[in-house]
Amino acid sequence: MIAVVQRVTEAEVIVAEPPHRAAIGPGLCVLLAVEQGDQDADAAWMAGKLARLRIFRDDHDKMNRSVQDTGGAVLVVSQFTLAGDCTKGNRPSFIGAAAPDEGERLYQAVAQVLSRDHGLHVATGVFGGDMKVRLVNDGPVTLIVRRAPGGGTG
Repeated sequence: MIAVVQRVTEAEVIVAEPPHRAAIGPGLCVLLAVEQGDQDADAAWMAGKLARLRIFRDDHDKMNRSVQDTGGAVLVVSQFTLAGDCTKGNRPSFIGAAAPDEGERLYQAVAQVLSRDHGLHVATGVFGGDMKVRLVNDGPVTLIVRRAPGGGTG
């Protein structure tokens, strides 16, 4: 599972068909790819990592607070292209991405665990949709969080 995590002052995702819009204020914008071999435990790990990631400023201007600590929200957007392999040739290979049904199930699981187990307000895009994402990156702070399929870190 791969996530590009951005600390934002605001973020939104818009889908024309089917019509969908989701927006958050301060918090995290997470672009999430599910890889072949990812499991429910990987989704739970990722949700916990995102909820507890200390990338928000404290009273001493240090990155020492999590989105949970700040009362922020999380916008989770599916992005299978993060699993693209560009090592050979000039056209990415997406064979490492999870099959669509499994990818959607685990993408939804991450969002549900963030909300249910970590008490966060979570907004999502539309899995497989043609999405437009707009955000204001705060900092900028952008991190890549990865858990190799089956529990290893990459």
